[in-house]
Amino acid sequence: MSNCAIVGINWGDEGKGRMVDLLTDHYDIVARYQGGGNAGHTVINEYGKFALHLLPSGIFRGNVVNILGGGVALDAENLWKEIEGVRAQGVKVTPDNLKISARASLLLPWHRDLDELEERRLADKKYGSTKQGIAPFYADKYAKKTVLAGELVYPAKLREHLGDLLAWKNLTLTRVYGAEPCTMEKLEKWLAEYGEKIKPFVTDTTAYLESAAAAGKSILFEAQLGALRDLDCGIYPYTTSSNTVAAYAPIGAGIPGAKIDEVIGVVKAYSTCVGEGPFTCEWFGEEAERLREAGGEYGAKTGRPRRVGPVDLVATRYGVKMQAATAVALTKLDVLSYMDEIPVCEKYLVDGAQTADFPLPMLLDDAKPVWTSLPGWKCDISGVRTWEDLPKAAQDYVLFIERSIGCPIRYVSVGPERDSIIIR
Repeated sequence: MSNCAIVGINWGDEGKGRMVDLLTDHYDIVARYQGGGNAGHTVINEYGKFALHLLPSGIFRGNVVNILGGGVALDAENLWKEIEGVRAQGVKVTPDNLKISARASLLLPWHRDLDELEERRLADKKYGSTKQGIAPFYADKYAKKTVLAGELVYPAKLREHLGDLLAWKNLTLTRVYGAEPCTMEKLEKWLAEYGEKIKPFVTDTTAYLESAAAAGKSILFEAQLGALRDLDCGIYPYTTSSNTVAAYAPIGAGIPGAKIDEVIGVVKAYSTCVGEGPFTCEWFGEEAERLREAGGEYGAKTGRPRRVGPVDLVATRYGVKMQAATAVALTKLDVLSYMDEIPVCEKYLVDGAQTADFPLPMLLDDAKPVWTSLPGWKCDISGVRTWEDLPKAAQDYVLFIERSIGCPIRYVSVGPERDSIIIR
C-alpha cells in the first residue's frame, strides 16, 4: 500500500484536518510527526465539529490507528483534555487506536510559562507565539533538556531526571525573567493529573509502524502548519520551531525508512495567516473584514482573527516546491463567491524589479504584490459536487492557479463538511 503526506503549502490553517478526515478511509494509520498543541485542525463530520490540536485527524475513523510520533511536542495536559472532549461526543479513544511514541518528549509546565514570559519581553517585536510553549520546548529538546514520554513508565528515573532539569530551568525563570521558580510539588501534581492519564497510550510506535509497514499497511502522515512556517524553509524567524515539510514526516513519525509515495499539499483559495511576520498580500480594513467574515477566519487554537488577503501565487509556488507536492487540494473556494472580481498575486516587486521567485525572509517586509484579476462567479457553489457543475469562472480560477503553481489540483473543497468536495 502507498504512503501519503498531507501538508500545508503556505502559512498554515489551509484546511489539512478536513483533508485528512476525508482521506483516512483509504489508509490504515494516521501519524502526526511534528508540532504540538499549537495546531488547530478543524474537522466537521457525523460526530460534530472539532478543533483538533494534538490528536491526529484520523481519530474519527474506527478502523484507523493514530500515532503521535517522536517529533511531536507532547503536551499531556492539552492532549488529555482533548481526549475527554472527543470522547464526550461519542468518539472512541483507546490505546488500540491512539499510540504515543515513547520517544516523544514531554512539554512541561514551564515551557508554557517561558513562552509567555519571552513574548512579553519582546513586546512589539514578538514572534506571534500561540503561547503553548512550543519554542521553549524545542529549544530544550535540541539542548537535550527534556524528558521522554517513555520515562512515565519508570517513575523513579523520571523524578530524578525532573529534579536535575528543575534546578537548571529555575535559573532561567528567576535570573533571566525574574519569575517565580517552579517546584517539584507542581511537577508532581502535573504528573498525577495528566502524565498518569496518558501513560497507557505510550508504547514503542516505531516497532508498531515497522510491523505495520511489513504487513503492507498504509500510512497517512499529518503535518501541522505550512511550508512557510518550517524552521529551515520558512519565513524565519516567524516560523514554528519544527520542520513542517513532508520530507521530515518519516523521521518525526519514527519510521525513517518509510517511503512517501504521494504528497498532497493543501492551499486555501485565498491567503490567511495567524501570527506575526511578513504577509505580502495582506488586506486591511473593510475589504479584509468582509473576507474574514465570509471565511470564518479565526484561529482554531487562539480565536485570533486571521490576517487575510488574495491568493499569493509566489508564496504558493515556493511552498509546492518545498513540500515536493504531487497534488494539491484547494480549499474554501466557495468563500470567494461574493466577489465580482477576484484579485490574484502573480509576482512580487522587490528592489524595483518584478520577480516570480519567493525572496529571502529579510526582503519580504519591503516586497509588494503585483496583481491581476479574474472574473468572479457570483453564485453559491457549496452544493456542487462535480467539476462539470462548477461555473466556468470558478473552473477558470482553479485552472489559473494550477498553471501558475505547476502542480495538479486534484481536490476542490466547497465547504467544511466531509462530503463538500469535488474530486477531479
